[in-house]
Amino acid sequence: MGIYNVVSCAGVMLLIAFLVPFSRHKRAISPRVIIWGILLQIFFALFVFLVPAGTRIFLFFNDFTMGIIDSSFEGTRFLFGRLAIAPGNEGSLGFILALQALPSIVFFAALMELLYYLGIMERIIGIFARIFVKVMGISGAESLCASAQIFLGIESNLTVRPYLKQMTRSELLVVLTTGMATIASSVLALYVILLSDIFPKVAGHLISASVLLAPAAILSAKLIIPETGVPLTLGKVVKVEYQKAGNAIEAIINGSMAGVRMVVAIGALLIAFIGLISTVDAGLLYVGRLINVLFGTNLDLTLHTLLTYLFYPFTLAMGVPHEDAPAIAKIIGERIIETEVKSYQDLALLVKEGKIMYERSIVIATYALCGFAHIPSLAIFVGGTASIVPERTKDLSILGLWALLASNIACLITGAVAGIFYNGGGTILAG
Repeated sequence: MGIYNVVSCAGVMLLIAFLVPFSRHKRAISPRVIIWGILLQIFFALFVFLVPAGTRIFLFFNDFTMGIIDSSFEGTRFLFGRLAIAPGNEGSLGFILALQALPSIVFFAALMELLYYLGIMERIIGIFARIFVKVMGISGAESLCASAQIFLGIESNLTVRPYLKQMTRSELLVVLTTGMATIASSVLALYVILLSDIFPKVAGHLISASVLLAPAAILSAKLIIPETGVPLTLGKVVKVEYQKAGNAIEAIINGSMAGVRMVVAIGALLIAFIGLISTVDAGLLYVGRLINVLFGTNLDLTLHTLLTYLFYPFTLAMGVPHEDAPAIAKIIGERIIETEVKSYQDLALLVKEGKIMYERSIVIATYALCGFAHIPSLAIFVGGTASIVPERTKDLSILGLWALLASNIACLITGAVAGIFYNGGGTILAG
């Protein structure tokens, strides 16, 4: 184990300790939840990074996912022609996010809906839910929702719809935090497309990151608002409440339409927030120039600069080498305001330009960015959940910012866990 692995190990503890002062009920913090939240991540990371059988399994999932993504390109190329040909291939017109990456979401959304209709996803989610209930000692409803968040987006809250009205505030925070800290399988292909040129085995790592993030998100949420009540489903395993399609064709249609809505939402958020941030930056730059004139300083005042400073110590704590820390801190910071899509794009660009020196930094950043832990998704998850259970709108609106904090720390903890077990070697999977 090298020095950076030790730093990552210490970083996990430091990130957890960082949340303790924010806890609303420090004396109610459950050691069981914290210990098993860490151990589940450690056990799973050991399996993926160091156990040969685990490595082979995730290499299989990586290759399988890449094969599916290649298949999804056929429909995109049929519809958009040369505009859909990725860079590096004959006839390509360059990278176009809207036509080469976003359409894959439609395909994956349809595939996931089909897997739900066939009962496959229901069984997989049930396995994770049982683990969280039995090991971490949390309620069946929040365990089920956290498990569903590994594979779904905001629609995963429908799996526990009958229980949302009676959930405690601690349970509701888990629902929001796990949603914002994980990714939906439908956007997995988008991230793979953005990173595959610089990270050949990225699909396996993104799957691994999404699984690791669930216990980290539960841990973070339970630190901020520990359980002080008695949840209705405490210690019970509850069944998935999900309205299935009548047949396979209907499932594909429903999934496709949901994918289209997601593509439109992602595109709209990127347009709106990148534009708004540019506007704010213009104002900050003007203020910065005035300060420079008055005080003779050389201040570069932008949102990105401020967020880089904010996340720099967290980036070092994850075990990112100090040479790469400023660049990684910048892209992790910008995720909060510009979504993880922009951050992954920038990560790929930095690597291609030779501005990231260590593979270790790429791995940690990939894990730390793998979540919807940003302001655009805050509105989606709070608003989406409130639409399902309007009676809890006030509680959800209060918990939203806590979920943003908890989900970001959960992502950073997961990046640090990846840093503990990464030991180089060139393949960027299993060191």
